[in-house]
Amino acid sequence: MLLWIKALHVIAVIAWMAGLLYLPRLFVYHCAAEKGSKQSETFKVMERRLLRLIMNPAMIVVWLTGPYLAWAQGMINDHWLWAKFALVVLLTGYHHALGAWRKDFAEDWNTRNPRFYRIMNEVPTLLMIGIVVLVVVKPF
Repeated sequence: MLLWIKALHVIAVIAWMAGLLYLPRLFVYHCAAEKGSKQSETFKVMERRLLRLIMNPAMIVVWLTGPYLAWAQGMINDHWLWAKFALVVLLTGYHHALGAWRKDFAEDWNTRNPRFYRIMNEVPTLLMIGIVVLVVVKPF
């Protein structure tokens, strides 16, 4: 059963990361859409569905399966795991920031420019690199 849970965890991580990388790109393009336009309204629907139907459930599955796997495999006291946990906490904070920014777009209150979202789009990549290195290399 443990391998099935691990597979579910990896699938959820991939889905969550895809959303974390795609949503800020939608924001970049949404910035260029005129407020109230059909294009802007389409972006609002896409952003809401991505966050609520893919990203939120995937994040929840990651948070349910990850700690269980750590406990079940006896890794709960490994230092690399706690470093990974810290990076996942940061990734979760980024997820919630995306949710707040999506609400700004939904209310036509966005004040940030496309460059901001392009830069922020790099955050999950950097965190992912750290997480993967910790999981694969287990440096400490």
